[in-house]
Amino acid sequence: MKSLLVGLMVFIFEKIFVFANLKKFSLAKRKIGASCITEFCTLKRGDLLEVPRTLFVHFGIYLGENKVAHLMPDILPAISDDKYLIGKVVTNKRLILGVLAKVASIRVDSVQDFAYGGNIIVNHMDRSFKTKPLSNEEVAQRAEKLLGATSYSLLWDNCEHFVTYCRYGFPVSFQTDKFCDIVKKIIRDQRSVVISAAVGMALTLFVGVGPFTALPSFLITFTLWMAS
Repeated sequence: MKSLLVGLMVFIFEKIFVFANLKKFSLAKRKIGASCITEFCTLKRGDLLEVPRTLFVHFGIYLGENKVAHLMPDILPAISDDKYLIGKVVTNKRLILGVLAKVASIRVDSVQDFAYGGNIIVNHMDRSFKTKPLSNEEVAQRAEKLLGATSYSLLWDNCEHFVTYCRYGFPVSFQTDKFCDIVKKIIRDQRSVVISAAVGMALTLFVGVGPFTALPSFLITFTLWMAS
């Protein structure tokens, strides 16, 4: 029973991440952050690149010659063998469907396509690790060896896990850790169960929403709390 509850918890967490990460990706002109004064001037093979978004950060490994290896959810390789179509920039619809289907690939795109119009930060994560990063060449070679289809999980196997494994030798996702810490505090607070029950009852009594719609607001939170 506990394994079932934990499985349900992971499923719900992943769906929360899906909706949190819904964002139209703009293919606007690429911008380089403060780490680079001129176009590609400081980018070196093996550098870890970050592109901050509104609610999350996307990561990649620079391979040189304006190419970046990054882990991207994408449904298209699972339904088509057309390499030309697959090679195009992953659209928002392809990405979301890939997340839901847990289908992804570690692919190579240009720096511009990787950035999607965002500001690039270079090797910013080095300050978060006590151990020194691997040599830049070893980092790039690790990324190149992993190119191709891969499993995907928003919580346990995402683009941040990929780059930290390549650069530091072991997979870590600080975004996942932070998210889980916040959710853990919520689901361990019994007030969340009371609030969910109150909202469900209010919807049922005053808004006319049926029990089959209102009860999940109580049951989901209660299940998460019990599984914690």
